[in-house]
Amino acid sequence: MTISYNWLCEYLPVKPAPEQLSTILTSIGLEVESLEAFESVKGSLEGLVIGEVLHVEKHPNADKLRITQVNIGGAEPLGIVCGAPNVAVGQKVVVAPIGTTIYPLSGEPLTMKKAKIRGEESNGMICAEDEIGLGTSHDGILVLDPSLVPGTPAREVFKPVQDMIFEIGLTPNRMDAMSHMGVARDVCAWLNNHENTDKHKIVLPAAWPEGASFTNKLAEVAAAPARDLATFPAPAHIMVEVENQADCPRYSGVLISGIKVADSPEWLKNRLLAIGVRPINNIVDITNFVLHETGQPLHAFDVAAIKGGKVVVKNLPQGTAFVTLDDKERKLDARDLMICNGEGEGMCIAGVFGGVKSGVSATTTDIFLESAWFAPGTVRATSVRHGLRTDAATRFEKGVDISNVVNVLERAAALIAELGGGQIASPVTDVYPQPKAKTEVAFTYAYVHRLSGNNYPVDKILNILTSLGFEVLSKDDAGARVAVPFSKPDISIPADIVEEVMRIDGLDNILIPPAITIAPSVQAQPDKERIREKVGSYLAANGFMEIFTNSITNSQYYDATTQETLVKMLNNLSVELDTMRPSMLETGLESVAYNLNRKNENLLFFETGKTYKQIAVGNYEEKEHLALYLTGDKLPENWMHKSQKVDFYFLKGFVLNVFRQLGVELSQIVEATVPHLQQAFELKVKNKVIGVMGSVSPQRLKTFDIKQPVWYADIYWDVVLGSLQKADRFYVEIPKFPAIRRDLALVLDKSVKFAAVEEAAKGVKSSLLQQVNLFDVFESEKLGANKKSYAISFTFQDPQKTLTDKDVDGVMNKLVKAFESQLQAEIRK
Repeated sequence: MTISYNWLCEYLPVKPAPEQLSTILTSIGLEVESLEAFESVKGSLEGLVIGEVLHVEKHPNADKLRITQVNIGGAEPLGIVCGAPNVAVGQKVVVAPIGTTIYPLSGEPLTMKKAKIRGEESNGMICAEDEIGLGTSHDGILVLDPSLVPGTPAREVFKPVQDMIFEIGLTPNRMDAMSHMGVARDVCAWLNNHENTDKHKIVLPAAWPEGASFTNKLAEVAAAPARDLATFPAPAHIMVEVENQADCPRYSGVLISGIKVADSPEWLKNRLLAIGVRPINNIVDITNFVLHETGQPLHAFDVAAIKGGKVVVKNLPQGTAFVTLDDKERKLDARDLMICNGEGEGMCIAGVFGGVKSGVSATTTDIFLESAWFAPGTVRATSVRHGLRTDAATRFEKGVDISNVVNVLERAAALIAELGGGQIASPVTDVYPQPKAKTEVAFTYAYVHRLSGNNYPVDKILNILTSLGFEVLSKDDAGARVAVPFSKPDISIPADIVEEVMRIDGLDNILIPPAITIAPSVQAQPDKERIREKVGSYLAANGFMEIFTNSITNSQYYDATTQETLVKMLNNLSVELDTMRPSMLETGLESVAYNLNRKNENLLFFETGKTYKQIAVGNYEEKEHLALYLTGDKLPENWMHKSQKVDFYFLKGFVLNVFRQLGVELSQIVEATVPHLQQAFELKVKNKVIGVMGSVSPQRLKTFDIKQPVWYADIYWDVVLGSLQKADRFYVEIPKFPAIRRDLALVLDKSVKFAAVEEAAKGVKSSLLQQVNLFDVFESEKLGANKKSYAISFTFQDPQKTLTDKDVDGVMNKLVKAFESQLQAEIRK
């Protein structure tokens, strides 16, 4: 949420300094994530002054240059070389003296220095409007009002706006703070609490319709007698009919005629620009201004589009085509609430986005201004369904203040009458057949103390609540019952009341006890967190970077078969984030693609996370994983060696070392078919699949626009933890007796893989055989057709004694027989 300091202070009875206000906001739960300066004109015209041109003569060495003498209020005039064709004696101009920095609309800032231009000295610059950020014209210098006094600072003449902008990190439940008035209400409550008073209240705008009728308020802001509402003719009235009252419990509107669509005044433009909203025209800008002022979205319809003189709030048939303001045709869902005209044509997706045919345009003269309350669930579902995350939808889906609907309508209508030249041409229509009752919450003071840890005085609790708009219905020595203001739809239970008291009093004021009594915990084995830290430390030490990706992802990544088991979000954040991930691969590839697009091409990533799957309706499966992603070069290219691309064996080495770190011995690495992987292998421990690894298929890489190979390993962390020993293994004693190595060369069929050799060696089941290692592969026609030779080393060791040749020979003979019988191997002599 973006808040303007100047704008916010209009509603505050006092004006704290920006830094103090930042501290207050953070202490009451409105965390200020950043505080930045805003300038309507870059540099705020600092150092620029008004000058008077006293003398102009032609430059002796340049046809298009002039030498001028300019009075800027000093003892002597400045000699300035000027290239503008319109410079003339007697003009009042903007001058940038030596040392002044100017900020052009395009290009870098420029600091004035004494210079010689074609041999003539120049002591500054006479400025065009684009050279100092006041406009886009570069046709000549900016000529000002002749009555201005030379030496007057330019900032006093043009009054550029300077502001401080707060970026507040709102939690999703804080709809009440999604406006300047909402934040001001919290600040006033804080001031009342810390000054032990109730005098601080929001300063309402002059045109706010409180305590007087709408007609009287309009008469107050109307400048001309012709705008006296009593003299207005009675035009055709716009009828309102709400068919779907469940999704639209309250709908109000008013007809405004004779408006003139034009640019907004500078103050309004600057208010919007300060918070990052682009000004469009006076009518649209007023609705945006009031939205950010009050939190209530509004919508203006061109009366010419309201056929039949009627506005109807209803649902349209499934698949109805509707063209929105962005000129895109969308197929409506039957659950989408629509604002239609009297002929049943859609004009606006209620609470989400307007239609292209009914919006305000340059030719609009009459508008129907809407202010309503739409069901949050309906707006959110529609917004997500169509991928339209608008400011209006963001507020409606959290629940706006239903009691403020008409007040805000009248406030906006008053501004349109004032700034748009319009006339209120009808009474306010307010369709509110079943007024909503306020939520009531009862609580005890003992509960507030128990939950907060603070023994707040009763007066403090009630003062905070009334400052926030709660109404005390009853109270006694034990507790109280309050009515919750409609601006706080998230409050429904006593714990919510405690939260309000705690945050307004200041979360920093919660007492910390001098001692905390806890029972010691006994850590189950294996220690999951320590194991995770051990593996993470190993990978990080070997050049891997840990990533954290969103476990919510895009369902469009997955095929029809996978779609059937996806865990879909009921309240998804956007169309692209609508399902819990069934695989670690896709979210990791998003991170890989992000880095590759920024020329970070050599990547070693690892991530621990969870995947989700629906087994049956209401039955879900959640699994933990360790995923590795490798792409690019193993090591940077340098003078010692050329660059080498990561490959299967590079990946395999890290995977095996991860298992060695954990003391897990893989029993098999076998080829397998794995979705979206090629050259894929399954990793097994005692016939349990403990993970997979391979190269990501080109088709999958294309989905993420990745053009270089990516190697991927997915280790099933739940299975890994189940395979670990139950007690810690701190060390293994170094063997006292030496190992013996024997080498063997086997001639095998080309189809035989080394895994088969390992399997046959393990089948001998000798406690002396510690390691089997392939150290050379040789292929030649001399070996025979479709033959190859493996050079294999065998390591033998006995922890109890020194081995003899006889001991080793016996095992080697068994190995040779196993290779000959199982693999049809020949022993090379």
